[in-house]
Amino acid sequence: MFNKLSRKIGLTETEIKVILFLAVFLLLGLGYEIFNTANRNGYKEFDYSEQDSLFEFYSKQREEKLKDGISGKKFDSKQEVLDFNGQDFQNKKSTPPLEEKSININSADLQTLVRLPGIGEKTALKIIALRDERGGFKKLEELMDVKGIGTGKFNKIKKFLYIE
Repeated sequence: MFNKLSRKIGLTETEIKVILFLAVFLLLGLGYEIFNTANRNGYKEFDYSEQDSLFEFYSKQREEKLKDGISGKKFDSKQEVLDFNGQDFQNKKSTPPLEEKSININSADLQTLVRLPGIGEKTALKIIALRDERGGFKKLEELMDVKGIGTGKFNKIKKFLYIE
């Protein structure tokens, strides 16, 4: 049957089968759309009256606040941000910069050692522990025996230190 039809039309059997397949599914789709339209309810109605009443209520409250001047006050935004922070930035005392040869490594306390660049509390405690263990430092280079102090850090801090 497809063989005779293919000779008359000039198409191959496969081309005729594809065209028939497409035509059948096109008709099925149209039929489904026509019959399914009859079952549709149409557009749904939504009731937005509750949301509208809330919107009106809050907009009236905002208008009243603006009339009273509560929301219209001027404020310093920088001060408002600082008020949220517990630190007192204005009365902060800064420590003076270190001078050369100003710290005796054999008598410096924890707070003094922490002022050295790159030395934190843990490293300062290690310096004090090594100093106590050795009975004091004989040379500044002995600081490099402390874990956490290498040649780079030692070169940064040695100008502030002296041994007495």
